[in-house]
Amino acid sequence: MISCVTTTKTQTTMKEYHLFYAPDFPLSAALPSDDSNHAVRVLRMKEGDELRVTDGVGNFYDCTITMASRSNCLLQVDREHRDTKSWKGQIHLVVAPTKNMDRMEWLAEKATEIGMDRISFIDCKNSERRVVKTERIERIVISAMKQSHKAWKPLVDEMCPFVQFLKQPFSGQRFIAHCYDMDDGDSMNDAAFMQSEARHTVFLPQAIDPDKDVQILIGPEGDFAPEEVEMAFKAGFKPISLGKSRLRTETAALVAVHLANAAKMQ
Repeated sequence: MISCVTTTKTQTTMKEYHLFYAPDFPLSAALPSDDSNHAVRVLRMKEGDELRVTDGVGNFYDCTITMASRSNCLLQVDREHRDTKSWKGQIHLVVAPTKNMDRMEWLAEKATEIGMDRISFIDCKNSERRVVKTERIERIVISAMKQSHKAWKPLVDEMCPFVQFLKQPFSGQRFIAHCYDMDDGDSMNDAAFMQSEARHTVFLPQAIDPDKDVQILIGPEGDFAPEEVEMAFKAGFKPISLGKSRLRTETAALVAVHLANAAKMQ
């Protein structure tokens, strides 16, 4: 539910809205069937009641119900306004999913609440999970977007192999978080390359340019394989630190989103 505060000289009134997601709004001035059923059957909304709709791409619509039906709730748009994200540019989280999907679902929910633009899943050499049901992640992301009163729905990508992902074009900053000692050349395939000056690890907020899009790679529980780290470097990824603690995959991913969001706050 969204709260709107209206202030006068004598009193402050609170107007509350239920927030719904309709990707085709306002071309179709109606709620999707599931949301129509929830509005009418669960929330007991009726003709004349007010609600708020987002299209997931930055727009809010304050509406009035003109026909309350469980299958097709029709709306009249009273006001349209553009939402401004609290962070600059794009935040793209790329993560190797854990064996326990509950942890990835938790990550998707919390990262959406904090604020990100896209989440991708990659299949690495040490991955414990090779398949992700993105339909469920999509539902969780939508629910978190509505719960946190956002007008921007993160994109959810299908899982793809690590090597294939590296070939995808990206014009912003690319970072990778891994647990290897950059001064230990014996752990890498190309010691000279890995120990070059450009490989010095930097704390993520200090590495981010707020005006540029950012892409952050988080590996599986067993970390990236050494050859994967090397391939990432050659694809333009820079090593970053998320702090001094050793973190589990979903924790590292959430910390990365939070730090990136804070660094890009506007």
